[in-house]
Amino acid sequence: MQIETIGIIAGGGQFPFLVAQGAHRRGLKVVAVGFSDHTDMELAKETDDFIELHIGQLNKLIRFFKRHGVSRIVLAGAINKPRALHFKPDLRAMKLLFKLRSKGDDAILTTVAKELESEGLQVASALTIVPDIGTPAGVITRGKPNAQEWADLRYGWPKAKAIGSMDIGQSLVVKNGMVVAVEGPEGTDATLRRSGELAGPGCVLVKVYKPGQDNRMDLPAAGLQTVQTMIETGASCLGIEAGNSLFFDAEEAIALADKHGIHIVGLTAEEMEQE
Repeated sequence: MQIETIGIIAGGGQFPFLVAQGAHRRGLKVVAVGFSDHTDMELAKETDDFIELHIGQLNKLIRFFKRHGVSRIVLAGAINKPRALHFKPDLRAMKLLFKLRSKGDDAILTTVAKELESEGLQVASALTIVPDIGTPAGVITRGKPNAQEWADLRYGWPKAKAIGSMDIGQSLVVKNGMVVAVEGPEGTDATLRRSGELAGPGCVLVKVYKPGQDNRMDLPAAGLQTVQTMIETGASCLGIEAGNSLFFDAEEAIALADKHGIHIVGLTAEEMEQE
């Protein structure tokens, strides 16, 4: 019986490592593409084959995966957006970009996914390989949000959804019923730091799945690093949409949050849309 081969399109951080390790635990082969200035090249040690490319080398990426007989591709890990603005696309990638009205994350990723699938390369959610990193619903810390934090979560939910629907970002920060920071290309940690400078301690981070987003790619994520940044900036509560989001280093992150009195909630539409 032939062993299935999984392909990883790897950005930065630990996410690609978790996918590679999870796939190997399932008895699958793993090959991966990493990108200069974005991917931790130590990932090569976790794979059966690895290639380093520049962002935009779409033809080489497709040829690599097809040569290895890849059946499913997982997109895992962050791409530094400011650095990615300086990429040099090959002719195939350039043609795709010319077709796009919007250059937002979701538009680009959806177009790339369609191009991969036109070559018989199925794009799959990372949660099919490592389901244990999904965010559960409900309060996941010992302490529960206070009345103001619940109010800020509910206040921020529809606004975060609206920003997501415009493919701007996945998160915003609220304090006492006021939006104090909106995520842009700088990412969640930088948004938290900006909110701390503007509004001081007691901010609430709301992070959601974009309406209409392809749930195989660019899922909202939080974890230990997020909690560490919240401690640095004095943020008191994190709400991240349950089901269609990722939570890394859950045990350590929750323990650290409990130690510092930070509350974490897996948000659901039913809970957030209650009057």
